[in-house]
Amino acid sequence: MNKIFGEVEESMKRSFNALSKEYIAIRAGRANPAVLDKILVDYYGAATPINQLAAVSVVEARTLVIEPWDASVLKEIEKAILTSDLGINPQNDGKCLRIIFPALTEDRRREIVKDIAKMGEDSKVSVRGVRRDAIDKLKKMKKDSEITEDDLKQAEKKVQDLTDSFCKKIDDLSDEKQKEIMAI
Repeated sequence: MNKIFGEVEESMKRSFNALSKEYIAIRAGRANPAVLDKILVDYYGAATPINQLAAVSVVEARTLVIEPWDASVLKEIEKAILTSDLGINPQNDGKCLRIIFPALTEDRRREIVKDIAKMGEDSKVSVRGVRRDAIDKLKKMKKDSEITEDDLKQAEKKVQDLTDSFCKKIDDLSDEKQKEIMAI
């Protein structure tokens, strides 16, 4: 039964960590190289992350500079950024790309806050799915007479406590990110 609890906790941690990574990639009025993490460039037929093709640096609060190690891939990087959901046009000077992030408008901030809330809710749904699967396994163990009714009740409570704990962490992380976006 401890194996089930370990798997449940690990799955819930993965959901939480995935949400944390998504939140890091949300631009909050300042340049952050993590916004490029999901953008893949077609490099000799292979989808390759930008950070494996170029040096990405923050030169000013709202400016990223992408300097490819192979100059021939500059156009491909630019194309990948243009077709992404970033909504920003990079400036190409022939040697590097500059991405200047505009200041966020009030409407755009509210839109981002809604997206943050939705991501948080999706993550909690994932955590609850893990809980449901774990409880189903426990009920099957009870049906197969591997555990007693009391063991089942204790295990269900432990799984529920883990679920509540991770949902609270997700809510706290989501609230923190929403405040960060609105404070800009």
